[in-house]
Amino acid sequence: MDAVAAKEQQLLANLDALGSVIVAYSGGADSAYLAWTAQRALGDRAVAITADSASLPESHKGDAETFAREHGIRHEYIETREFDNPDYVANNPDRCFHCKDELFSRLDEVARERGIPHVVYGVNVDDLGDYRPGQGAAKRHAVKAPLVDAGLTKVEIRELSKRAGLATWDRPASACLSSRIPYGTPVTIENVKIVDRGESALRALGFRQFRVRFHGDIVRLEISPEELHRAMTPDMAREFTGIFKKLGFHYVTLDLEGYRQGSLNAVLR
Repeated sequence: MDAVAAKEQQLLANLDALGSVIVAYSGGADSAYLAWTAQRALGDRAVAITADSASLPESHKGDAETFAREHGIRHEYIETREFDNPDYVANNPDRCFHCKDELFSRLDEVARERGIPHVVYGVNVDDLGDYRPGQGAAKRHAVKAPLVDAGLTKVEIRELSKRAGLATWDRPASACLSSRIPYGTPVTIENVKIVDRGESALRALGFRQFRVRFHGDIVRLEISPEELHRAMTPDMAREFTGIFKKLGFHYVTLDLEGYRQGSLNAVLR
């Protein structure tokens, strides 16, 4: 058994020892792998719960449902109300804390009602070095991080997912739609829905890794460096202009640095 497979066995053992869990499940590569391993370890004693929130892209909801159905994972939705919280809407650098605090508060309620002793989420070892206020909310609610406890990195999770034949193994990294709005610009259901429609349009054009960054009247498109050559043509410029002006933007821009995670955190440095 190689080192990565040994980590997976440790993860399965750790999950089994928990007895019963709720998995905070967004449908991304990490949470999908965690939900899959929890189902292997615990069967129906593991339930994956997805936040029914305007900040979750509609495509992610469909992907999460399909994955859970294909792998026999118990899957449910729970309504979250982070947009009712002025501290979340203000969109200060701690926005993610308020989002995750709402999610984990709701999951705690479900756990108490059903007698489920643990809530777990899909943070991995690599995430610990980034600016992620949501991890503070996880600590506040004593949410467990089984992938971290097993020492699994993002690359290892993708490798194990590939070995298992999980469709999520090469799914592009993603985050909630609110992360597309610069700090200090209020996050509203309206502007995240505009972002969601814009990203759906880019996906329909065949782009795979990208972000639509909302800057008021200006939209800033981040396309992965590997795909930038497709974006930087007169024909594609016309496509982008048509799509995003219909969504209400006055100016349509393409970021020449391309897509990179956490680009909006640059202002914090």
